[in-house]
Amino acid sequence: MAPANPPVAPKVAPKTQPSGATGVLVLADGTILWGVGYGASGSAVGEICFNTSMTGYQEILTDPSYAGQIVTFTFPHIGNVGANPEDMERGVHGALGAITRELPTQPSNFRSVQTLPEWMSEQGVIGLAGIDTRALTRRIRDAGAPNGVIAHSPDGKFDIDELLAMARGWAGLEGMDLAKAVSRTDTGDWTGGAWTLGHGYATEDGGARPHVVAIDYGAKDNIFRNLVKAGARVTVVPATASLDEVLSHQPAGVFLSNGPGDPAATGDYAVPVIQGLLERDVPIFGICLGHQMLGLAAGAKTVKMHQGHRGANHPVQRAEDGVVEITSMNHGFVVDASTLPAGVVETHKSLFDGSNCGIAITGKNAFSVQYHPEASPGPQDSFYLFEKFVGGLK
Repeated sequence: MAPANPPVAPKVAPKTQPSGATGVLVLADGTILWGVGYGASGSAVGEICFNTSMTGYQEILTDPSYAGQIVTFTFPHIGNVGANPEDMERGVHGALGAITRELPTQPSNFRSVQTLPEWMSEQGVIGLAGIDTRALTRRIRDAGAPNGVIAHSPDGKFDIDELLAMARGWAGLEGMDLAKAVSRTDTGDWTGGAWTLGHGYATEDGGARPHVVAIDYGAKDNIFRNLVKAGARVTVVPATASLDEVLSHQPAGVFLSNGPGDPAATGDYAVPVIQGLLERDVPIFGICLGHQMLGLAAGAKTVKMHQGHRGANHPVQRAEDGVVEITSMNHGFVVDASTLPAGVVETHKSLFDGSNCGIAITGKNAFSVQYHPEASPGPQDSFYLFEKFVGGLK
């Protein structure tokens, strides 16, 4: 007897190219979405996700957590304030591309140095406009984040068969370790402090501040700035730093940064280091991928999410007092709360879907959150976590 719901082969969209189309999105199921390209030329294959933020597109595109991903912006008017060097979170290895409803307009902001398309072209980031981003977002919500190729060719010439083969041949983020690709490769002190209008980023003297060693799995620079703002002296080490390397700096505490890829893959080399730190009662604070690393080190498991959480408007509730924080998020994997072992307490959870957003290890000064309390560009509800971590160091 035939199954009640036999699998249906995906329908391949028509390859007919509209007049004036200089950009295209080709999904692994054969869907083809034509538009107008901007920014860098060429093609890139990755996971298609969406971000609901209304501001901070430059910070989003330069966040290393987006390595291997192409960002669909749900807000239609991206590019209105242009681009400038101060709003970059990292110089390289952010998002592969950006999908928008409208072409970026001429910037209208006194801080703008260049247009968004000019900046994207310099950074090697491909843009695609003219897409029904609401429909694409609904598709991701219903069917999950698909693999696909974004391409921009100013002369409008594309080999769709080749692009489709790229999309179908890409293995996807599950099982992929990307932290090594985006991490700093050397060790160095971090001195940059908070940004203020007219003055830029402050330079802080380390002095007698408590020493925090930050393990860089693909960190946003504003995380280090917030550690400095909270009163720490910061040394940054690569993702692959050994336990002996970390301890050689005699840290008062260790910070575990955000980053891209599958936490289980990164955990192959990161978890043993964190477990060694826990055994020695070194204080630990983790964010995003760092949160997932702490969870794995404590004995929990991580799972890939259906669509992920990405945006600057995610409500998270604290277990200790019921207070709700509005947070910034960017993750496609999550700590499975049902696998938390005894001695690991869930401290925060998402009010969107109930997923885990924070843990603490009983009897140790070790805690982490899934969201981004450094909030660049915002919101700023969660800076207290930096103060809690740095304030508890000796």
